[in-house]
Amino acid sequence: MARVPGSVYVLLLCSFVTETVLSDKADHKRNVLIILADDGGFELGVYSNKICQTPNIDALAKSGVIFNNAFTSVSSCSPSRAALLTGTPSHQNGMYGLHRGVHHFNSFDAVTSLPNLLKSHEVITGIIGKKDVGPAALYQFDYEQTEENNHVNQVGRNITHIKLLTREFLNKAHNDNKSFLLYVSFHDPHRCGHTDPQFGPFCERFGSGEEGMGLIPDWHPIYYQWEQVELPYFIQDTEAARRDIAAQYTTISRLDQGIGLVLKELEEAGHLNDTLVIYTSDNGIPFPSGRTNFYDPGLREPMIISSPEAGARRNEASYAMVSLLDVMPTVLNWYNIPFAQEETNEVQSDKPKSLLPILQKEPPFSEDEAIFASQTHHEITMYYPMRAIRTRRYKLIHNLNFGMPFPIDQDLYVSPTFQDILNRTRSKQALPWYKTLKQYYYRPQWELYDIRADPAEMKNLHGKPSLASVESALRERLERWQRDTSDAWLCAPGAVLLQQDHGPVCRDLDTGLPHVARR
Repeated sequence: MARVPGSVYVLLLCSFVTETVLSDKADHKRNVLIILADDGGFELGVYSNKICQTPNIDALAKSGVIFNNAFTSVSSCSPSRAALLTGTPSHQNGMYGLHRGVHHFNSFDAVTSLPNLLKSHEVITGIIGKKDVGPAALYQFDYEQTEENNHVNQVGRNITHIKLLTREFLNKAHNDNKSFLLYVSFHDPHRCGHTDPQFGPFCERFGSGEEGMGLIPDWHPIYYQWEQVELPYFIQDTEAARRDIAAQYTTISRLDQGIGLVLKELEEAGHLNDTLVIYTSDNGIPFPSGRTNFYDPGLREPMIISSPEAGARRNEASYAMVSLLDVMPTVLNWYNIPFAQEETNEVQSDKPKSLLPILQKEPPFSEDEAIFASQTHHEITMYYPMRAIRTRRYKLIHNLNFGMPFPIDQDLYVSPTFQDILNRTRSKQALPWYKTLKQYYYRPQWELYDIRADPAEMKNLHGKPSLASVESALRERLERWQRDTSDAWLCAPGAVLLQQDHGPVCRDLDTGLPHVARR
């Protein structure tokens, strides 16, 4: 059962107050609002979580389509954001790992981003919250209130401040008399245990009104009983892990209340009936098997899209296989702007696509639908390149650096959940988890799973004779996608990639490791 705190005393001052945008003068151009959670998952009422309270996200779902098979193309913060804003996988856009600090990854200079492209089509663009991509000139919004000119908690977790920034941007778009794209990138429910531990493992105390924590005026904190949280199968059943999830729930409820404030600003500005609203997250939740992993808890994402158009589906679910790579072509389609892609003669296209048709009608069911994933780094020290293809039934993961233990990021390492796993393993205490730490660290080069029969991805079927044709087809399709997207890791780890006039060629290193066929 959730509890709401009593009186709070300390004020967290907002930087300004802006007048409400006048709705009677609002124009009716086509607009887009993208709302991105940071490490958000399925702890939402609309996705059947009965404990975590998310009435605003649930209400958004009633006005749109709930996607049950949405996936990120990379399970890492900066790479996933770059992929969303370019429609290209991380190995193609160059954002191999985190952008901030010592990690310092950047996209290639020649990449075309959504804000830069929209600017050339007279659409005003704005970002509020966590940006975490670069270089700046490549991802240039007309209006920017991000961690680059604010503290990330103020623009990513202070929902009152986010509300006022949203109002300011909508005023600007109104005064400029242009269509707009607003990208509200919350920092909730990201962990903060290694950056701001005084606020709790998920910054659940930030702005709560507790002594020394400040106050976010529009936030009404909800605290959850650790015994009552819904425990995902991939998290150990211990008090430490359950308390960690309870803290996560509190920040998800803050995220939800923030989304409600943003949508209210949109309504008061008179733009509910001309704005395509997209809600999703960048990658999986920050728990073992989640973020940085290619198991489903790391790749599957919530996604809700609400279209104001007549005849659009309302309060319906889609089972189409979709990717965050599809966001850019969807937005461009909304503005009737072409999404530049190379033409293909192949009947089966694995390229990003607009999701607007799905908002009108559910596409025919197909077993051949697939999503692809590509990851190289997270933090600079976490070199563990992976490539994957997932269909409705099967998933094939290629771990290129399989000889090394799977790396652990700083956020996860200091978390109560991982420390509990680590300490129980070291002291040989009982660990009610679905894996051992050794199994989690050490992974084979190839992993093949039958998702329908084995949704927890526990039984690796790689090399099973009865699935030889299935595995071969998946590998060929994954290889084709890597070639089509200019993957520099196409031949790794068993061969060297050489560029020839007729295309890339893999030259064997005689390591004994299999690789793609020579071309």
